[in-house]
Amino acid sequence: MSVLVVLFTAARDHFRRRSDLEAELLALRHQLLVLRRQHGKGRVPLRPVDRVYWVVLSRLWPRWREALLVVKPETVIAWHRRGFRWYWRWKSRTRRVGRPGTGRDVIDLIRSMRGANPLWGAPRIHGELLKLGIEVAASTVSKYLPAPSRPAPSQGWRTFLGNHLAEMIAIDFAVVPTVTGHLLFVFLVLSLVRRRVLHVNVTTHPTAAWTAQQVVEALPWVTTDRHVIRDRDGIYGAAFRERVGGSGNFVRGFPEILSGVRCV
Repeated sequence: MSVLVVLFTAARDHFRRRSDLEAELLALRHQLLVLRRQHGKGRVPLRPVDRVYWVVLSRLWPRWREALLVVKPETVIAWHRRGFRWYWRWKSRTRRVGRPGTGRDVIDLIRSMRGANPLWGAPRIHGELLKLGIEVAASTVSKYLPAPSRPAPSQGWRTFLGNHLAEMIAIDFAVVPTVTGHLLFVFLVLSLVRRRVLHVNVTTHPTAAWTAQQVVEALPWVTTDRHVIRDRDGIYGAAFRERVGGSGNFVRGFPEILSGVRCV
């Protein structure tokens, strides 16, 4: 029986192509080298180059399964798939796009030039860098310039009230209809500390001069500035401000820094 097998193998090899014989010879020799590294120990010591060898051979030689002895054909296919994933992961890696980044030495130079010359803006520093042979865009210079110091935020309405409540008064008119159908205009001057009424008067025809006189009479001994809260009525125009600000009862005038708020 063994003689027939040998004769059949010899006849088959006679009709095979020379390339198949050479590929089978390479496969068997490689496996022999792998087994020699084993030295009778456990698993077959396969290296990355061995796996690459069999993956390439499986792509070039259709009958590679017949000569494979050290591992299963499924193992070689798994190696091929793993290498395929690794290749496309490397191919699809994130690449840096756009202009190259600015060096740290250039950034430090931009900031040092601004520190030594506070009045220089981005165009001037950009021009100086070009003279030194450093080609950067003007927008890049602006990007790395130190941010200007921001002014302190203005105080809010609640903070202003807490700081200046003692120096604030509110003025306004109240309209009262009479039995005969006429209208009386009641002028009030109110202190905001305890909502204390400082002055009240009534007229049928209010004017700017009359209104200003009422404010002067409400604070006859005041020698400091007062903040007034009023609406935007036209009666508080130039004549009103001139009379109140020029009164001897107001040494520093009448600062109208708030308007548009009704408190009476």
